[in-house]
Amino acid sequence: MATSKKAKQLSIAIPNSVGLLAAVGTALSKAKVNIEALCAYEMEGTAFFMLIIDDPAKGKKALATLGGKINVEDVITVEIPNKKGAIEKVAGTIAAAGIDIVYIYGTAGSCKNPLCVIKTADDKKALKALNK
Repeated sequence: MATSKKAKQLSIAIPNSVGLLAAVGTALSKAKVNIEALCAYEMEGTAFFMLIIDDPAKGKKALATLGGKINVEDVITVEIPNKKGAIEKVAGTIAAAGIDIVYIYGTAGSCKNPLCVIKTADDKKALKALNK
């Protein structure tokens, strides 16, 4: 199946403004932190970012300069083959284990094995099911 592992995700909520994504990118770049996965959206004037980065401790420190509330939580990252039905197998495996998927984000693009980030109701059990 797909390559699955536990990862740390930084989540940050900041009042939205023009250029905020650029500011996030700049803060991480200056700290020499690489973004491996990103989900960002705005709701009711607040910008929300969910990031998988190569150094969560350095990234948290860099992003703290922007203000807002930063949380670090465990998630699952899955490298899924870029082919039809791949997400069905991953989601089906998690469902067959009786676990609810809270959210998922990722993209395929032209990558051979795109990275998806999954948060479930029981990440430990889901990871075990995915790595059978």
